[in-house]
Formats: sequence, C-alpha cells, structure tokens
Amino acid sequence: MSKMVLLVEDDESIAIVIKAALEAEGLQVDRCESISCRDEMLADGNYDVLLTDVMLTDGDGIESLGDVRHAHPDLPIIILSAQNTLDTAVRASDTGAFEYFPKPFDLDELVRAVRQAVDSRAASVDPAPDRGDSLPLVGRSPAMQGVYRMITRVLRNDLTVLILGESGTGKELVAEAIHELGHRKTGPFVAVNTAAIPKELIESELFGHEKGAFTGAVARTIGKFEQANGGTLFLDEIGDMPFEAQTRLLRALQSGRIRRVGGREEIAIDVRIVAATNRDLQPMIEAGTFREDLFYRLNVVPIQLPPLRERAEDIPALAEHFLNQAVEEGLPIHRLDAAALEVLTQQQWRGNVRELRNFMYRIALMAREEVINTATVHSLLQERPAAKAEGGAPDFNAAVENWMTEADAPAGTLYHSALAAFERPLFELVLARTGGNQLRAAQILGINRNTLRKRLAELAIDPDRFTGQG
Repeated sequence: MSKMVLLVEDDESIAIVIKAALEAEGLQVDRCESISCRDEMLADGNYDVLLTDVMLTDGDGIESLGDVRHAHPDLPIIILSAQNTLDTAVRASDTGAFEYFPKPFDLDELVRAVRQAVDSRAASVDPAPDRGDSLPLVGRSPAMQGVYRMITRVLRNDLTVLILGESGTGKELVAEAIHELGHRKTGPFVAVNTAAIPKELIESELFGHEKGAFTGAVARTIGKFEQANGGTLFLDEIGDMPFEAQTRLLRALQSGRIRRVGGREEIAIDVRIVAATNRDLQPMIEAGTFREDLFYRLNVVPIQLPPLRERAEDIPALAEHFLNQAVEEGLPIHRLDAAALEVLTQQQWRGNVRELRNFMYRIALMAREEVINTATVHSLLQERPAAKAEGGAPDFNAAVENWMTEADAPAGTLYHSALAAFERPLFELVLARTGGNQLRAAQILGINRNTLRKRLAELAIDPDRFTGQG
C-alpha cells in the first residue's frame, strides 16, 4: 500500500512540481491550500507525512502546528518557507519538524527527506524555547540558509560545534545563538579568546589554579571550564591555541573532567563546547602545530560562515539593522535611501560584517540628514582607501593602519589576520594582471605553481573569473 503525503501549498506551480516528484517515487499525494483544509484532511485521512508551507491563504502554517502535534504526535512534518530568516528556521525547529527547507529548495533533496520521513515515523517533540524579542543573525541569502539549518539541528543536543569563517563574519554571534536558543540557555555562556591569552597563562585561564601553583597564585582561581558548568564554553580562535595547551584541552574533552593547575583533584564538568577559528586548520595539522586528534574532537558539527562578498544581497538588511542598533545606543535616527543602499551593496567589505557595522555606526554619528543619500556614503567611503604617499604611490603604512582600524583583530591574532587579509587581494590583483594564467601569476609572485593552486583553493578564489582581464 502506497504511503500518503499531505501537501499544504498555496502556490500551484510549486505544488505541481512537488506532487509530480513525489508521485514518481511511488507516494500518494493529496494537496490543499489552507490551514482549515489541512485540518479537515488530517482528521479524515491517515497520512504518513505532512509537507507544509508557512504562509498560507488563511494564516501562518507554523503557528497552527501545535494543534496538529497534539492530535498527531507521531506525524513527521516537513516545513517549506520563503520567509528565510533565522527566526523562521528556529520556529520550524520548535515544532519538532523533521526537516526545514527554505525556498528555493533542491527538489531531489526534498524528495529524499520525504522518503526518510515516511520510513522513520519518528519525529520527536520538544517544548519551544523562549527566544526573547530578537535574534542575533541577519540575512536571508541562500548562503545564510545553510547556517540557519545547521544551527537548528544542534539546539537540542550537546554535539561539539566548530564554527569556521573569516574574521568579522559573526562566529561569536552563531555561538551565542546556539546557546540562547538551545536547551542550555539557562546555564552560563562563557567566551574565551584563546589567542588573546599569554601562552604561560592559558591552562590556568581554562582550568583554573590552586593557591601557590605558581608565582603570583595567591588564591584559588576557578577557570573557564568550571565557570561554564551547566552551560556553553565558547573557545574562540582555537587555531591559535599553544600546542601544549591543546593536549590538556583534548584530555578534558575526552574525559569530561579537568584538573586545576597545581591541583590533584579531578573535577567533573558538564559543558557544551563551541569552538571557532578563522584559520585553515588542515595545513596546521600537516605542519604539526595543531593536533589532528583535537581537530576531529572539535569538528563534530562544522558550521561554515560565508564572507560578506558571498552574501551581498544581505547588505541592505544588515545596514538597516546596524542603524537601528546605533539608535538603541544613543545615536541619531537615520535611514538609507535606495541609491545609498545600492552603493553599500556594491562595496567590497574585506572586514566582512564587522567592517560594515563599524561603517554604519560612523554614518550614524557623522551624517547630518535623517535620510542618508549617496553623497554622504561616498564621502565617508573615501576615508577607507589607503592614503597616497608623495608621487602618488600607495602609502603601505597607511593601508595597514586603515586595515587594523577596520578589522579590529583580537590581540594575539594580528600577524596571521594581516597575512590572510593581504594575501587575497594580492592574488586577485596578480590574477587580474595575468588574465587568470596561474603559471604567470606564480612566476610574478615568486612561488611554486602548486602552492598558488592550493592557496587559491583554500581562499575560494576562482582563477577563471579573471580570464581575459590581463
């Protein structure tokens, strides 16, 4: 007997495509367009999966799912939505949804999810978390949809998460979202920048120390692991942690127990670990500066944050969001006209979201008019490029100083952050000069062609897009 799917979708073209794809898999599909029709059909039929859109002809498809859950507690629910925000993804997760798909979606992936739901009939229901009035992440781009989906998948478990991304992409915001929206939200959220702690103090900072453990240890001190007990410990810039400390961290993660520096007693700890780095850890593993076993311990659920250049369509929403934040912090009310938003969207933000935020706060402070136009934006953007030295050549010192101001790199990470920031534009400029010819580019740079290819792959630079520019 074929399995039954109830499709609730008011867009006829989308419904036709989904229905045909599912029926090709041997599933029987009934379709309706409203919440009231959905409820009638669920009451009369015996369905194996509910596949529903969010915005329907008579209301919000998610808000009304509580009654469906009460009447059909074991019915797997798959949610589709064009309202592609973190809030929608989390609301879908709150219902105990089997899966959530932002529109547009991959049809093959949707069909696989429906088949898995049919086979499982094991959707679980957890109470919805109280999220408060706001969520930290902004953007509806396809690049951010994958981030939202990954966040919702780790809210009800304690799997270790490794957040990867360039400086300024919002790694700590993701860590905070995982904590604040998850089942550990009533516990503490403790963040530690492992790159900002002197090498000789990092073990004491993480694990604490006993009185007299070393010179200056005049009293017992509780470390970050104990401070985070019952909650979440966020280990930022994990790629810059000293190798010796990595060994003790690995032992703590494996055993769930720590020992204070100078102490004898082992202490059980109950923390959820979220780590983050802007470094490519694989070359560090190969070079012997990062432990491979620690990497696999941390990299249980990787979340890759896109740089702002890969989600430029989110820039208008981010800009408005930061202007609203600025008002909350006492700066004047402003808004951007359409042309000014377009200028911001076309701009390169090498410091990613952090640089855009800093710029919007500068606009909020400096702009005289309430409605900000292109003239004001261009005027402030002119302050961003490097100053010119005598003779018209770029002043490299000024460029570095400007980058330091915009990037706001954490203490202890400046050297590696500067290299990463310099390497990308250098490679792109040379590739543009050579028309994408990697051999010539490698010769100009004075590096091996294989080395160039590897770095281009790691930096996600496509040399083909420079073809014909030389």
